[in-house]
Amino acid sequence: MKMQINGKAVEACGGEFFGVKNPATGELLETVPLGTEEDVAAAVEAASSAFAGWASVSPQQRGGVLYRAAEIVRQRKEELAALLTQEQGKPLAEARNEIKGFAHVLEYYCGLAGSLRGDFIPVPGNGYAFTVKNPLGVCAAIIPWNMPALIMGWKIAPALISGNTFVLKPASNTSLTNLTLASIFEEAGLPAGVLNVVTGPGETAGESLVRSPEVRKISFTGEARTGKRVAELAARGMKRVTLELGGSDPMLVCDDADLESAAVGALRGRFYNCGQTCTAVKRLYVFESIAEEFIKKLETGVRSLRIGNGLDKNTSIGPLNNQQQWEYIKELVAEMEEKEAGRIITGGKVPAFKGSDKGYFFEPTLVSDVPGDSRLLKEEVFGPLLPVVTVKDLDEAIEEANRTSYGLGASIWTKDLDRARTGCEQLNAGIIWVNQHMKIAPEVPFGGVKESGFGRENGPDALSEYMETKTIILKT
Repeated sequence: MKMQINGKAVEACGGEFFGVKNPATGELLETVPLGTEEDVAAAVEAASSAFAGWASVSPQQRGGVLYRAAEIVRQRKEELAALLTQEQGKPLAEARNEIKGFAHVLEYYCGLAGSLRGDFIPVPGNGYAFTVKNPLGVCAAIIPWNMPALIMGWKIAPALISGNTFVLKPASNTSLTNLTLASIFEEAGLPAGVLNVVTGPGETAGESLVRSPEVRKISFTGEARTGKRVAELAARGMKRVTLELGGSDPMLVCDDADLESAAVGALRGRFYNCGQTCTAVKRLYVFESIAEEFIKKLETGVRSLRIGNGLDKNTSIGPLNNQQQWEYIKELVAEMEEKEAGRIITGGKVPAFKGSDKGYFFEPTLVSDVPGDSRLLKEEVFGPLLPVVTVKDLDEAIEEANRTSYGLGASIWTKDLDRARTGCEQLNAGIIWVNQHMKIAPEVPFGGVKESGFGRENGPDALSEYMETKTIILKT
C-alpha cells in the first residue's frame, strides 16, 4: 500500500518499505513505504498549495465532503473493520464500533459547519468590534496504534471543517486502515492536497513533520516522553500544540455502589482493546467493606473472557498489538512475582491454545495486594493487567487515585450524590465519569491535565484549536 500525497498514492522517495503484520498470527499483511524527510516535505507542500482553495470553500460545502466520506465509510464498514482487526488485533465487534465511531465524528462536525462564526462586540465611545475565525493553515497529527481510525477522526474532522489542510503520520504498525480511510476522502470529493498521509517511523517522518516551518499546528497522541519532545520541537517554531499523552486512570468503587454494574464497568473499562486504551481503568480502588464480594464478581467476569484471534466471532479479547507491549506486560508480572509484590487472582500467563504461539497473547490478569510503590500503580500499563487496591473510605481513595503524574480520566461509582460531587471536584483528571467509565462521545471535550497533556479534542472546543481569532475594531 502506498502513501497518500497530493491526492495520489506514491512510494517513498527512498524506495524502502516496512511490513505491517497481524499481531494474532505474525502474518505479513502489507508493505508500506518508509517515509523520508523528502516525503514529509512533499506532503507539507501539497497541503500548503491546497490551503487557499480549501479555505475559500464554505463550511457547509466542506461539511458535505465529510458527510459523503462518512456515508462511504458506513457502506464499507465490514471491510474496514476486518482490516483494522487484522493489523491492530482487536475483536471484530470492537473494530466495527471504532469504524462507526469514525463516521460519527465526521457527521458530528458536519453539523457544526454552520456554527463557525465570530462575535459582535459594542465598544462604547469607539464604535464596535467584531471577531472573525480564520483557519491556521497546514496542520498535522501523529497518532498511535491503539485506536487508529477513531483518533484519526478526532484529529482531521475539526481541522478540515475549519478550513485547514492536513498531513497525518499514522503509527507504523497500523497504517493500513488510515491509508484506506484517506483514500475514501478522495472518493468523497476532497480536493487533492487537502489531506495527506505519510507513513514511517517517528524519529524520521514524525520529527520532520514537527520541524517543518510550514506546519502551524501539531496534534499528538502517544506516550508522555515523546509528547514532551514534540512540544519542545514545536515551541521552536511557535506552533499550536495539542497533546494527549495517556494516563493511569483510577476507578473508585464506594460501598454503596451497584456492585454488579461496577464489576461490568471495570471489566469493560480495563480489558476492552486488550487494555490498550488511554482512558482504560488502570487502577481499581475498592472500599474494604465490599472488596471481597466485588473482587469475586470481577474474577468471574475476567475468567469468562475468551482470548483469541480478533476475526473469530467468539473472541472477546485479542492479542496485544506488538512484541514490545507483550514483553512489557510479561516483565511487569515476572517482576511482581519475583518481589512478591502482589497476588495474582486470575491470569498472569501466556495462554496456550492452537495458534497462540504465533501471536502476542496474554491472559487477562487480576492482581491484588500490590504495594503503593508498585509499577502497576505508577506507570501507564497498556495491557490486560488490573491491580485492585482496598481503601478505607473516599478520602483515602481520592488521595491514592491522585498519587500519579497522570491526569487523563477517572471514575467514581456510588449512589450518593454528595460522594459523586466530592469525587468530581477532587479527582485530578480531565474527564471524570460517574457510574460508568471510558465512554467518550464526539460531542464532549476530551483531554488531560498534568503529564496527560494539554489542549482538548472533540466537541466545539476542538474547533478553537484549529482556528485563529482576528479582532476588527471600527470607529463609527
